Amino acid sequence: MERPDENEITRILAAVEAGDEGAQELLARAVYAELKALGRFHLQRERRDHTLQPTAIVHEAFVKLTGQREVTWRSRAHFFAIAGHLMRRILVDAARARAARIQGALQREPLTGLQIEAEGVETDLVALDEALDQLAKVDAQAAKVVELRFFADQTHAEVAEALGISERGVRRSFQFAKAWLFRYLDRAP
Repeated sequence: MERPDENEITRILAAVEAGDEGAQELLARAVYAELKALGRFHLQRERRDHTLQPTAIVHEAFVKLTGQREVTWRSRAHFFAIAGHLMRRILVDAARARAARIQGALQREPLTGLQIEAEGVETDLVALDEALDQLAKVDAQAAKVVELRFFADQTHAEVAEALGISERGVRRSFQFAKAWLFRYLDRAP
């Protein structure tokens, strides 16, 4: 199936928002392959014995996405930004639940291969989530840029569109966020 262009997805999102009964099915067909690729992308960076499957992540994220009543969908980039955020929440929740089952208390869960654009720099999903929450207190935009780059797998241009800022601003925020996160995660226990 050919990937629908940005304008088509935006039109479908507007129809979903307007309550068009068939629009949700159209949306599912239009974005399913990309959402599944995004889910697969995240799971490739997880430990090998992860029990979540890309399909399960996609279905849970899609249900949550289409259940959003307080969101006014602006574009394809906006939709995938929120999808990335929801996938982050799903994966972090799964990591916390697994750690709780194994240890009976919250433990850090390694996320093999998650890198902040630097070779050999690995972190775990729970630690990254906590670090992003702390970064958001310092610079909310920088935290959002990291979330969109790594959890929504968006380019600098897509992040700029989703946040309504320039690509230069995205790059500047991303540079700051990387440095801040490296320092924060290096100090974390």
